[in-house]
Amino acid sequence: MVRVPAGRILLRDEGTQTNWVAEVEEFLLAPYPVTAELYRCITNETPSNSGEPLTPVTEVSWNDAVRFCNVLSETAGLTPCYSIGGDVNAQHVTCDWNADGYRLPSEAEWEYACRAGTTGVRYGELDKIAWYRENSGGRMHDVGSKEPNAWGLYDMIGNVWEWCWDVYDATVYGPYRVFRGGGAHDLPRGCRASCRRKSHPTLRIDDLGFRLARSVRTPSVCTDSV
Repeated sequence: MVRVPAGRILLRDEGTQTNWVAEVEEFLLAPYPVTAELYRCITNETPSNSGEPLTPVTEVSWNDAVRFCNVLSETAGLTPCYSIGGDVNAQHVTCDWNADGYRLPSEAEWEYACRAGTTGVRYGELDKIAWYRENSGGRMHDVGSKEPNAWGLYDMIGNVWEWCWDVYDATVYGPYRVFRGGGAHDLPRGCRASCRRKSHPTLRIDDLGFRLARSVRTPSVCTDSV
C-alpha cells in the first residue's frame, strides 16, 4: 500500500457545475486495482469477464467490492470496515473509518491520490499513463504496465473504472455510487482526473473494478452511513 499524505482537494461535478472542497486525512491506497488473481484467491469466485491473472478484476458490483474488502480484512486478521446487511440498494451499509481493515477509497481520496499534487486534466501524458480506446485494443491490460503518478500509483487513469465509497447524489439518483478513472474502452474525455460517473450498486460491467484503501489515523467521526 502507498501512504498518501493528508491534504485538500477541489472536486467538481460538471453536470451541475458545482464545486466543493474536501479535506483528506492521511491514508493508504493500493498501487494497483484489485487483480483477477487476487479476487479469485480471496473469494474462490471468477467473475464472468475476468481476463488474465494480472488484469484488473471486472464484472464486480459495488456490493461485491465491499464484501471483498471485509473478507480480505478478515483473512489478514484486520477489523472489517463495513457493516453490510442484505439490502441490494446498499442503503444500510455503514463504514467504520476507524477500523484498520480494507475499504474503498472515498471519492475525495481517490481524486486527491490520482492527481498526486498536479492540477491539470491528468497527471501525465495520456498514452504514457493509461490504457484507453486508442491504444488498448479493446481489452484490459496487466496492472502497472503504464507509468505511475508521482506518488507511485498505477492505472489511476484508464484500464478500468474504479468504484468509490460515495453516493453520487441521493436526491436525484437514489443509491447510485460513484466510480472514477476511465477505462480501456473510453475516449480521452472519459480519462480525466475529475471525470465522475455513477451507477446502481448492483451494476456489473466489463470495464469497472475497484482499488483498496485503508485508514491510518482516527478521524473525528467514527462511522459514516447512507
